[in-house]
Amino acid sequence: MVDPDKLMIKAEKLTKLSLTRWNADWRAATILYEAAAIEYRTARDNVKAKIALEKASKGQEMLSSPWDAAKHMETCGHIAKELGNWGEVLDYYKRASELFNECGRVQPAADALAKGARALEESSPDEAIQLYTDACSLLEEDGREQMAFDLYRAGTSVYLKLERYEDAATFLLRFGLAADHCNAVNSQCKAYLSAIVVYLYAHDLKQAEKCYNDCSQIEAFLKSDQNRCATKLLSAYAEGDIEEIKRVAQSSSISNLDHMIIRIARKLPTGDVSALKAKDTMDEEPLDENDLT
Repeated sequence: MVDPDKLMIKAEKLTKLSLTRWNADWRAATILYEAAAIEYRTARDNVKAKIALEKASKGQEMLSSPWDAAKHMETCGHIAKELGNWGEVLDYYKRASELFNECGRVQPAADALAKGARALEESSPDEAIQLYTDACSLLEEDGREQMAFDLYRAGTSVYLKLERYEDAATFLLRFGLAADHCNAVNSQCKAYLSAIVVYLYAHDLKQAEKCYNDCSQIEAFLKSDQNRCATKLLSAYAEGDIEEIKRVAQSSSISNLDHMIIRIARKLPTGDVSALKAKDTMDEEPLDENDLT
């Protein structure tokens, strides 16, 4: 078995300038760093493996090979996750994405951010959401909106777990816009209905109605099954009809949404619907008997 510590020492010497070495030999050093990393991984010494891969990544950068440098950064991110070093997970995957971008490879760049996001969902959900958002932006800027759909779903799921319902609805509306840009009408309409359901789950009827009205300006949604479902839901809320709300929540239009949305829709209504109806009645302008014009 090769001693990886000796490989690392030898590689370090090759990158240090001295009276007898005027140029660093990054090619030879990088091969040694990569060999050391394999040996450390085999020995389950993840801390040293990560250090070796970091140096190997640097070496690939020096050799003008950002693709290989990025792959090493991704592996560092995976190891950092195993070690529970969450700050490093974020840094490694972001760096991997930047390096993939240098190669002009947008899909792997977005994938690296998504891998980091999935790794951070439990420990650092805010950072995970930011990575999902950044990954979506990368794909959209490259005209690959359809490739971002699963990332929108994942980001929405994190928002819902955090009970950040307004943010979840906003993210769904952005999902709908991305779907619109690539003519994915079914996904677009589902995203809009999902956003309305999220507002209703948060017991924010006013925002749900505003969302419905805004989305209904779009012809594709106006003519859709999802629009009809939203209309029935909002009408049931306006009438204070709990049984009708529950019935609509069991409809096929709801059943065809993403699982995380189905789950909250099945729990509707979440608040006192009769109180909403009473408030609507009070909000109506009273008749002024002195003004008969």
